[in-house]
Amino acid sequence: MKQVFTTVLLAIGFSTLSMAQLAPQPSPMCKMEQTVGLTNLSIEYSRPSKKNRVIFGDVVPFGEVWRTGANENTKFTNSDAVIFGKDTLKPGTYAIYTKPTKESWDLIFYTDATNWGTPESWDDKKVALKVSAKPVVSKDVLETFTISIDGLQSVNGGTLTLKWDQTAVSFPFTVPTDAKVMANINKTMAGPSANDYFGAANYYLENKKDLKQALEWATKASDMNPEAFWILRTKSLIQAELGDKKGAIESAKKGLALSEKTKYDNYTKMFTDSLKEWGK
Repeated sequence: MKQVFTTVLLAIGFSTLSMAQLAPQPSPMCKMEQTVGLTNLSIEYSRPSKKNRVIFGDVVPFGEVWRTGANENTKFTNSDAVIFGKDTLKPGTYAIYTKPTKESWDLIFYTDATNWGTPESWDDKKVALKVSAKPVVSKDVLETFTISIDGLQSVNGGTLTLKWDQTAVSFPFTVPTDAKVMANINKTMAGPSANDYFGAANYYLENKKDLKQALEWATKASDMNPEAFWILRTKSLIQAELGDKKGAIESAKKGLALSEKTKYDNYTKMFTDSLKEWGK
């Protein structure tokens, strides 16, 4: 009897698995991505349908926290800070919950995005941000729940909009496009960094290009970051290729002292071997 019962369970299990693979989900998954200015936003959610039901105030009760979709958490991911009103949402991935009423909706960003639906135990400490907006009721009926990012006339912001049945609610936001652009401009106008010069010098050395130019870049990189023994390694090799053994030895000795100080044994060995070779 036990064996028969086990066989039945296995049959049911395989049948369920087969249906899960073959049948479409009643609330299909959707992933949308949108770049606003220089900020990347993505939303992953399941989209339930109306199916002749009264949605808000019935299927989705007023005054209660709603998962804002179906199945797993609706997830919102932002690469940079996003500002709703006066409140800032830090970069990260959040579960989106809402608390709808006839007069207003609360939009809640929750730091734990691993729940199936709403958490068994709500933790206010995990609320990263909460913002409110008034819903708009339309004569038109939208069959399937939809989340969109609209109002992208400006690179500095947009609107996160939730729509279903005859209800739409929009939450305006801004992103730090101007601050990021100004930071990029200031960095570019300030000139290349030590790493930029080092990368260019190393490329010229490895590809046997203009070594005098490579030496100029390596020297600038070393002057900007005098503790970088790896830059001195490249500089010494360029000097040796140019036939300046004296300069190569001087750079290698400085690099050796720094690599020994920071205990980078592989660089210490490379400097030591080169000094032996160039000192002959």
